[in-house]
Amino acid sequence: MTGRVKTTLTRWWTEWIRSVLLIVLLITSFRSAVADWNDVPSGSMKPTIFEGDRIVVNKLAYDLKIPFTTQRIMAWDNPRRGDIVVLYSPADGKRLVKRVVGIPGDTVAMSEDRLVVNGVTISYAPPTSELVNGLTPGSKGKLIATENFGKTGHAVMVPSGAHCRPAFAPVRVPDGAYFVMGDNRDESFDSRYFGPVSRKQIVGRATHVAASVDPERHYRPRWERFLHPLR
Repeated sequence: MTGRVKTTLTRWWTEWIRSVLLIVLLITSFRSAVADWNDVPSGSMKPTIFEGDRIVVNKLAYDLKIPFTTQRIMAWDNPRRGDIVVLYSPADGKRLVKRVVGIPGDTVAMSEDRLVVNGVTISYAPPTSELVNGLTPGSKGKLIATENFGKTGHAVMVPSGAHCRPAFAPVRVPDGAYFVMGDNRDESFDSRYFGPVSRKQIVGRATHVAASVDPERHYRPRWERFLHPLR
């Protein structure tokens, strides 16, 4: 390598490459430990989240992790019933978006398509337009209902009549784990299949829909869902 070429490479490294690498490292570290977005490819969280939504994930909602790892540095909160969380599936490691329905120590069951937590059947009511954001899906054989956790309520899509999925027996959520389910109860791969999720597998809490497109309409923007809060 000639001195001239070496000088040129050194200048590129000093003026460009090093700066670009530093920016990439900062951005990826921020996305890994502070906040990120997550594309939603499936309808397992309908009618709360739709295919084509891009959701904001607050990774500081519960703790601070070392970037690019699941190792916690500090923790200040834990997921609560009703939180929408992003997690790594215990089955295959894929990132999923689900709702927490059981926290450590809870006993969770489902009877006649109604969620039962600690022996108490969760109350249901007709949905409000605010909950479904005016986008009630017209899936055949499905019903929309408001599922109430304490003072909060969220819309869920439940099967009707012959479409009902069999109930499951009570499951106790072990310490350090959470029982998660999709709001589209009959079309969600969740804790009913892979069991409770370890606390360290939870990435953060989903807070808003950042942007949304409709895959069935040539990816047209759903403007009404931009910056839509999730609950």
